[in-house]
Amino acid sequence: MRHDEMIGKVQALAQLPDRGTAERATQAVVSTLAERLPSGLARHVAAQLPPDMAAAMREAADASAGRDSGAAGERFGLTTFTGRVAARAGTDEDRALRDAAAVLEVLDAALAPELTERMANALPGGHPGTAAGGPRDPGHGAIRLTPGGCPGTRTVALNG
Repeated sequence: MRHDEMIGKVQALAQLPDRGTAERATQAVVSTLAERLPSGLARHVAAQLPPDMAAAMREAADASAGRDSGAAGERFGLTTFTGRVAARAGTDEDRALRDAAAVLEVLDAALAPELTERMANALPGGHPGTAAGGPRDPGHGAIRLTPGGCPGTRTVALNG
């Protein structure tokens, strides 16, 4: 999927007012996801993304790997995930959660199925398309993104 197409889909799914906002949201989510994934897997994901998104993912993966010896990726919960996305995108955490659900839905459609499966295996207990259920509990290392107001999206569960 091309960059313009991905940004357009994020804008539509998240009901964002303009492409610039969709671009910021996408970059924020991709960077935060790269910190959460094992660095090698993040680089494989980056290889299937358009150049701007790939660069953001590789940069975040490299920085995360440098902090933690990086093989497994950082473990953090929903509060940290949405906080990082919100800070990067310049928005509040509720908006960041909705934007992240839209971006992850677009990534799910854009990536090769076997890569999506590898991401699911790297994030135990869930992947795009699985039901999350249960309360948000950042104390247990779970990231659960439930699309609120994103027509056509599914619950995305990323557990750690």
